[in-house]
Amino acid sequence: MKATRRNLFRGALRYAACGVLAGGAGAMGLKRARLLREGKCVNRSVCKDCPVLADCGLPRALSVRRATGVANG
Repeated sequence: MKATRRNLFRGALRYAACGVLAGGAGAMGLKRARLLREGKCVNRSVCKDCPVLADCGLPRALSVRRATGVANG
C-alpha cells in the first residue's frame, strides 16, 4: 500500500479514537473504585442487580439483603 497523507491522517485519527476510548474506560473504572472506597452507591440505588450487593454497607443494601436473604460476602 502506498503511503499517502490521507492514510497517515486516517491512522492518526484511528489511534486517537482508540486512545480516547481507553482513557474513558480507565476513568470510569477509577470513578467506580473511588465511589466504592467512599461508601457511595455505584448502581444508582438499584440494589437487586448490583454486583457488589453482598459487600455493600449502605443502609439500603443492608435492608435489601435482610429482605432477600442474601448473605454477606
